[in-house]
Amino acid sequence: MKKFNKPNLKAPRFREKQHVVLDKKLYKEFLKKFPEHVNVTLLEFKELINTFNRLLWEGVVDNRNGVELPEGLGYVFIGSCVPSKTKKNIDYKKSAEYGVTTGHKNWDSDNFLMKIFFTNSKVRYNLPNKELWAFYPVRDFRRKASKIYKAEWAKYIAVDNTRRISALFDKQKKREYFKNKSSEVSDNYNEFKM
Repeated sequence: MKKFNKPNLKAPRFREKQHVVLDKKLYKEFLKKFPEHVNVTLLEFKELINTFNRLLWEGVVDNRNGVELPEGLGYVFIGSCVPSKTKKNIDYKKSAEYGVTTGHKNWDSDNFLMKIFFTNSKVRYNLPNKELWAFYPVRDFRRKASKIYKAEWAKYIAVDNTRRISALFDKQKKREYFKNKSSEVSDNYNEFKM
């Protein structure tokens, strides 16, 4: 057993500056582009966007296959993963309490981990600089997904750590293609007439 050294909770912290997109500048650009919505206030504007985003992540939690983002920006889904063998998932509260390094065991989900995946590799339109896009789920999304995952972990897609996420979408698209493909032959078809 490895000894656990308690962290210094009074030590100085470095916090990265965050860039907030939902601000007055965006609101003014929205009004400039859509002048017919002048009666919408800044608070209503923020509430509309937050409601849409909340409905989007609730759809990700409720649907096994996740959600396709609007305008073909990508896909977001929840996957079940096997825990890493090299990186330990340390439970800091219990480790500080017992003085020994203790890890999370994920007994609720049969030792699987929940991960929120974002991929834009198989989108309809090829976006410029799509390698630079990232997805950071909000705290409410992470907490709700974690709570639901503990109860319904078997519902979500099992993601193999040796395969690319785009391979999952290839498999799904092939399945949908063959499901929608009709095997009926039209009445005027004649195989001997060229």
